[in-house]
Amino acid sequence: MNTVASHAKSTWLALGDRLAAAGDAAGADAAYVRHVRDAAKDPALMQAAAALAANRIPDAEAQLRAHLMRAPTDVAAIRMLGELAARIGRQEDAERLLARCVELAPSFHAARQHYALVLHRGNKPTEALAQIDKLLRHDPRNPNIRNLQAAVLCRIGEYGKAIDIYAVILHEHPDQPKVWMNQGHALKTEGRKDESIAAYRRCIALDPSFGEAWWSLANLKTFRFSEDDIAVMQRQLENPSLAVEHRYHLDFSLGKALEDAADYDRSFSHYAQGNALRRESLYYTPAENTARTKRIKRTYTRAFFDERAGSGCEADDPIFIVGMPRAGSTLLEQILSSHSMVEGTMELPEIISMTRELRRLVDESQSQPYHDALAALDRDALRGLGEQYMERTRIHRKSGAPRFIDKMPNNFAHIGLIQLALPNAKIIDARRHPLACCFSNFKQHFARGQNFSYGLDDMGRYYRDYVELMAHYDDVLPGRVHRVIYERMVEDTESEVRRLLDYCGLPFEAQCLRFYENDRPVRTASSEQVRRPIYKEGVDQWRHYEPWLDPLKAALGPVLEAYPEAPQF
Repeated sequence: MNTVASHAKSTWLALGDRLAAAGDAAGADAAYVRHVRDAAKDPALMQAAAALAANRIPDAEAQLRAHLMRAPTDVAAIRMLGELAARIGRQEDAERLLARCVELAPSFHAARQHYALVLHRGNKPTEALAQIDKLLRHDPRNPNIRNLQAAVLCRIGEYGKAIDIYAVILHEHPDQPKVWMNQGHALKTEGRKDESIAAYRRCIALDPSFGEAWWSLANLKTFRFSEDDIAVMQRQLENPSLAVEHRYHLDFSLGKALEDAADYDRSFSHYAQGNALRRESLYYTPAENTARTKRIKRTYTRAFFDERAGSGCEADDPIFIVGMPRAGSTLLEQILSSHSMVEGTMELPEIISMTRELRRLVDESQSQPYHDALAALDRDALRGLGEQYMERTRIHRKSGAPRFIDKMPNNFAHIGLIQLALPNAKIIDARRHPLACCFSNFKQHFARGQNFSYGLDDMGRYYRDYVELMAHYDDVLPGRVHRVIYERMVEDTESEVRRLLDYCGLPFEAQCLRFYENDRPVRTASSEQVRRPIYKEGVDQWRHYEPWLDPLKAALGPVLEAYPEAPQF
């Protein structure tokens, strides 16, 4: 950077500092934003940006921190450090840095947009929408900001509003494949199947290599690909430069297409290829999950709960449905939400967000910091946790029903937290035959999380850990968790529904048996399946793939033999 440009940059920054100190917030804002324009030519920030682009995170962080030691109000550097924190999952740091950025320079709109995105990803939809509103007041037609607004609205269940926003964006910018796909997702959740298919088709017409759009069609479960569709997908996979993200989505899609065509050998080959590609990009170690299970069992004993009896928030509104993904939890949610006293929401992230916050209270070098933090809380703090959960979930409740469902399956790992914070909440364990459940997961590409699901051995060991943990809670909290065996629900639906409602303290309502008439939004992969009466054909679909399931059987071990009971651990 030449001397004149360097001087201009430092002058604008210094002017911003002086105006801020004098209480001239508007003047300081203008000076800082003018400084941002010149900062793009700063050699130090250019080096940090190059390190970020090359994913040399430690180098970029060191350079940015050194720069901010010299110029602590450099909003361009603060924004870059916030971006870095967000990229490596330091959510709290990212929020703090970007909040500071827009505090110093409210007109730094690029930083505010990034701040809104970080808030959205951090499960703070109310705060994200507040930032988006400020951005839209400045630039009401900005398609990127409106696209983010629609995504946040979907997060809180406002699908109709999101669909309207997507429609306006696509009217003005019709050649945006990803927006068409997002529109398709919202339409699917609202139960507008034909319109969602048309949106996905439009995305594919614009970009035939867009693997996620093909998978979105496959993920409807009831959709059937044509021979022409299969040929197009296969041609896309022949492109050696196809991005790996598109490649594994296409493999999963072809696995589904060929399964529907009863070509199970080729179908399994594509499922296996898609899983292998996805597994390469993820960190997951089965031994670590097993160690977590053992640690939870050692911590949450009967004596542990007895010592804390009477703790927590007394609210009995929540009904948690937990268990393995693809085990029938969406069916249970649809049945319960058909009751006049129960509202179905979605897979709420609040419990998992709370575990992250607890983790930050203790030394993160410990093996299980969240459990250590939870064990140290007194009665007032445990009640506060429950009240916090109730407050955070309020935005998802629309109908005024006294009870609501939180259907995050992974919450089975956090039953200890639920028991301490919300002792009157109901907990339902959705369980399905281990081979059926695990292979259904193997066929599924998840948008995020479920890192255990991309290998047959990983899957079997995870299912085994899950059964062991639930057996532990059956022992230390007898009768606390109600278990629904999927095959029994299919075989004798009315009896199982009556048992379920009795456990929840709800009177029987016949509408719960006509759950498929419920037109509520459903976000999960089973959204179309639960809009039909229960059918028995899906129970044994895994048997078509039994020749390839030996690694899964070996990993499941005695859990497979004992099903539907749990073996002795």
